[in-house]
Amino acid sequence: MRFAERTGLTSDRPKQRYLWTDAFAVCNFLGLAQVTGEERYMDLALRLVDQVHHVLGSYRADDSRSGWISGLSEQEGEAHPTRGGLRIGKALPERGVSEPFDEQLEWQQDGQYFHYLTKWMHALDQVSRWTRQPHFNGWARELAEVSHDAFTYTDQSGRRMFWKMSTDLSRPLVPSMGHHDPLDGFITCIQLQATQSTLSSTATGPSLNEAVADFATIIEGQDWTTADPLGLGGLLMDAARVAQLMHLGAIAGAELLESLLVAALQGLSHYARQDELRRPASQRLAFREIGLAIGLSAVELIEKETETEHRHLSRGAEVLERIEALTPYLALGSAIKSFWLEPEHREARTWSEHRDINEVMLATSLLPTGFLDMSLARIR
Repeated sequence: MRFAERTGLTSDRPKQRYLWTDAFAVCNFLGLAQVTGEERYMDLALRLVDQVHHVLGSYRADDSRSGWISGLSEQEGEAHPTRGGLRIGKALPERGVSEPFDEQLEWQQDGQYFHYLTKWMHALDQVSRWTRQPHFNGWARELAEVSHDAFTYTDQSGRRMFWKMSTDLSRPLVPSMGHHDPLDGFITCIQLQATQSTLSSTATGPSLNEAVADFATIIEGQDWTTADPLGLGGLLMDAARVAQLMHLGAIAGAELLESLLVAALQGLSHYARQDELRRPASQRLAFREIGLAIGLSAVELIEKETETEHRHLSRGAEVLERIEALTPYLALGSAIKSFWLEPEHREARTWSEHRDINEVMLATSLLPTGFLDMSLARIR
């Protein structure tokens, strides 16, 4: 069976959209277009971008409101589909203003997550790099601007971020801050600015300089250590982007990269001791583990981007030491992929309950180029 069909990446997808899954799927199509040379995969990526914007950039069918969530006219919304953000795509409507907070139910209710939005910004940017069409990057920067403005705020402790916002970005639904949200915002905004400056002098859209400076304030002195496998994978994915942005001259010095690798090593040491991978499929969440496998597959890319330049970087030698220390953990990624490629393990309820995200992220782990490698269409 063909790769795309075997991993759930066919063009016959349901109308319901799920932003995180779709971001990875777009990048998977880019990777498939590269390795096969078949234009149809690029066409599928572009079709999926259009579907996401029209479905998740608009109010739900069961919402009393209609049209683009940005409030723009139909014509203006077509030109700026991300200006109001994008819905998560959860099964249930968002919690109403007068409804009590239910932590378990909130996971199933719609709204906007910042960490989903940054994944979509990255997907749009990858499309822009591949197609050399700056408007995808422009949409990503419009999404970055509105997301930064809506999710960040100031309280007595300083600058912070909300974890979840309402569909129209008018009120927070979960006020706590996601551990890595400001880090993702900082790196993503730098990435989008770097693409804009290289693509075309005619590229339109907002500057993200203020957002970059604000995120820099929020992340200063933060500890990124986590033992959560998806969070660990995210740290390594972010490290891969930082390494590539350093290569492009968008980030100076290796301090941020080293801090991400140190946090990843600390978390991996703790995760490996827990021995969670010996549990049966019924007690494991595939997409969280597969996120770690994707991140571990980025280690080779990080090494490639830094090894030739480490002598010219502050703390460059330390970075190479951290990369070498990651090598023993690469077997974890292989073990995770092998486990979930077994058909019997995909019969577990924990797989079927999250089938879409599991299948798409498993596909990414098998062909991570489209998601991880910004040089797959590096602009020269």
